[in-house]
Amino acid sequence: MNQQAFGLIFTGEANPFMRDLTLSRAVGALPFGGRYRCIDFVLSNLVNTGIRNVGLIVQKNYHSLMDHLGTGKEWDLNRKRDGLFILPPYSTKDNTGLYRGDTDAFHSVMQYIRRSSQRYLILCGSHTVFNTTFDAILEQHIATGADITLMYNEDPRFFPEEQNRDLRLLFGDDGMTVESLEWNPRNPRSNFRSCEVTVIDKDLFEDLVEESYSRGSVDFVRDVLLQQVKNLKIMGWRYDGYVARIDSVNTYFMHSMELLDAPEAQDLYSMAHPIYTKVKDEISSKYGETARVRNAVMADGCLIDGTVENSILFRGVTVERGAVVKNSILMQGVTVRSGASLDHVILDKNVTVNGGRQLTGYDGIPLVFRKNLTV
Repeated sequence: MNQQAFGLIFTGEANPFMRDLTLSRAVGALPFGGRYRCIDFVLSNLVNTGIRNVGLIVQKNYHSLMDHLGTGKEWDLNRKRDGLFILPPYSTKDNTGLYRGDTDAFHSVMQYIRRSSQRYLILCGSHTVFNTTFDAILEQHIATGADITLMYNEDPRFFPEEQNRDLRLLFGDDGMTVESLEWNPRNPRSNFRSCEVTVIDKDLFEDLVEESYSRGSVDFVRDVLLQQVKNLKIMGWRYDGYVARIDSVNTYFMHSMELLDAPEAQDLYSMAHPIYTKVKDEISSKYGETARVRNAVMADGCLIDGTVENSILFRGVTVERGAVVKNSILMQGVTVRSGASLDHVILDKNVTVNGGRQLTGYDGIPLVFRKNLTV
């Protein structure tokens, strides 16, 4: 059955709530969990389902994403037939190369969609991180004869000041049929939130996109799903595992810190469904005589002589003797000099914090420093 499905990942939407973290990268390329990128999780979910045809729609700041994915070798997607297809924007008489919304993007890659031989499309976003396979949702979609099946989970948390991609599902009496949808509601009536995964028949998807595009509509959720909820058979498929929605600096920091708790980390890094990423051969992390490390995620290649608590360190981070790092996220190549102190801070790649600096944020308001800064 999995040979009847192909994947399409949309990474092109800008998110102002991510601030400096996405100035030079797409959200899909954002480092997460110590050694991964957000795109690794959805791509691994597709591959672990047995899907071997995956299209990746990109628009802006996608160079780091392309560098990370390469030919798709790490995900076994460098193939003669099917494989990984990176679909950048391009200009034609019908397409300006600048997408006004995801419907524009889907229309621009319709040639790729039409030539895909599989019957079912698994449409995914890149902001939502979880670990599963799509076997069960495909089975349910086919068994129920649904036009569209939406993957969702129950999440009571609500951040009204950071609404960007919040799709809520309201069900009928059977608990599976979607009777109504809410898009970025100010006062949500449901805790059932979309996980940015939609299963749909490829031919139906083509028809809906072409019809929406012909009317000048640009948003697939707002202009297609919300408009067609009464005309189509839309079903929900519930996922009860760990889900991280990376839609703001606050949620990125919050979900990263949650990975320091064993249940969340064990669910996201389940050995039953391995998460693949770009391989970088580096030496193991080295801990000096004065190193003090407690409750931390540490990638390869780190040099630790100072104190690290409740933090996530990516590859090649240096924490010198006398430096203190607490409740923080340090991305690849960061250096914290002797005497510096960090608390509730996010440092992007190759940031250097000089000795004696004291940087302190707060719960819900972490300090963020963009790439290559010296503080």
